[in-house]
Amino acid sequence: MWLVGDQPVTLAGSFDGVRPCVGDWVELRETQIVAVAPRRTLFARKAAGSGVEVQPIAANVDIAFLVMAMDHDFSLRRLERYLVLTRESGARPVVLLTKADLASDVAGRVAAAQAVVEGRDVHPIAAPSGQGIDNVWRYLTPGVTAVLLGSSGAGKSTLTNALLGEQRMATREVRQADSKGRHTTTHRELVELPGGAFLIDTPGMRELQLWASEESVTATFGDVEHWAAQCRFCDCLHSNEPGCAVRQAVADGLLDPERLGSLHKLRKEAEHLAVQTDIHQMLARKAKWKSIHKAMRNVDKRR
Repeated sequence: MWLVGDQPVTLAGSFDGVRPCVGDWVELRETQIVAVAPRRTLFARKAAGSGVEVQPIAANVDIAFLVMAMDHDFSLRRLERYLVLTRESGARPVVLLTKADLASDVAGRVAAAQAVVEGRDVHPIAAPSGQGIDNVWRYLTPGVTAVLLGSSGAGKSTLTNALLGEQRMATREVRQADSKGRHTTTHRELVELPGGAFLIDTPGMRELQLWASEESVTATFGDVEHWAAQCRFCDCLHSNEPGCAVRQAVADGLLDPERLGSLHKLRKEAEHLAVQTDIHQMLARKAKWKSIHKAMRNVDKRR
């Protein structure tokens, strides 16, 4: 069951296309979806489990607000993962650091995030008091669609309410010990904001498996690639190869070793996904041809 506006709709019995997700444009016949329009962008992750399936999160998004609180939720490694997926999606990433009114070192947190996002926008905000909300509105011009992405308890629903000017989304307090929140938002919902922009609020994502290419991973780590261009070998893996300028930059204190470790981890995930996807496609093709040959044999037997 889906909602188009306030209208509950279902898939038509003859529907055989891509299943719709929030942000999609669909063709309706009465209360049935008969087609999904081609997507401009798609933020997605690998579905949980050992299979090779994509889980769409939001389609046709222009701006991806990566929401991270400046408490125990603050994680540069998780932010890097969001940046990779946003690059793969085709949307523009904007980092929102929430709970600025409660943080003891706002400038330090902002600087740390800026070092990771490499020139992309980072804004500290405190939605309940309105601090920094004007910076968020700058992106929400008429017709733009934005999505809020982040952990449970990061303040996505609180921000949505601040932008709507009303308490439409339920919110809950987070645990003081670890800043963890329960899933207040249980489904993805697109709302129209005053001024004509659209905003998608999403449930907090505890697990964020990559659904991205190795190229998207590499492009997210421009600082590492800067040094990689100076390596002795063009196919240097920055592991044990001689003449590795990346490892030398780490040794000289010019590159954060955690950045290099994160790149290795994400690249390994992307490589594994590519291998698994190739195997999955090969098995699917094999099953398809097996079915075709079986059908042909059955035809021959009836002759």
